[in-house]
Amino acid sequence: MSDKNEQKLTHLDESGAAHMVDVSAKPITQRAATAEAIVRMQPATLAAITSGDMPKGDVFAVARIAGIQAAKRTDELIPLCHGLPLDAVEIDIAADGAHAIRITATCRVAARTGVEMEALTAASVAALTIYDMCKAIDRGIEIASVRLLSKSGGRSGDWSADSARP
Repeated sequence: MSDKNEQKLTHLDESGAAHMVDVSAKPITQRAATAEAIVRMQPATLAAITSGDMPKGDVFAVARIAGIQAAKRTDELIPLCHGLPLDAVEIDIAADGAHAIRITATCRVAARTGVEMEALTAASVAALTIYDMCKAIDRGIEIASVRLLSKSGGRSGDWSADSARP
């Protein structure tokens, strides 16, 4: 591993104990992060969702609200996350082919720490909500992928999954 890739884990103190990182000395900057989740299902399930024929209602609308709520409460779910006053949470949900849904969650904040966990949590909970609303007709739904797509702001600057690939 090169020196550039060797970084200290910031959530561990000198003795290896977990702790919340002190960000009080960091400047407040504009930060954003985008994450995605892929939900795979039977084509008939996706057809029922997109045609509005699901017994529990509008799957995309409920999943969007769940994702927004989850982003706002990330610090209650992830033990060492800082509570952030989010400025924006955008959730885009769309069919991706005949058997998948792509969820994209973007969070923005002016703060001392990033919003990657908020975006990942939003995408994850939106995906779980889709499963919950559709499990009665398709128990084989798979949440196939949750990943960070990009982040901007802060000391480490901008990053994107596309630029990180060899």
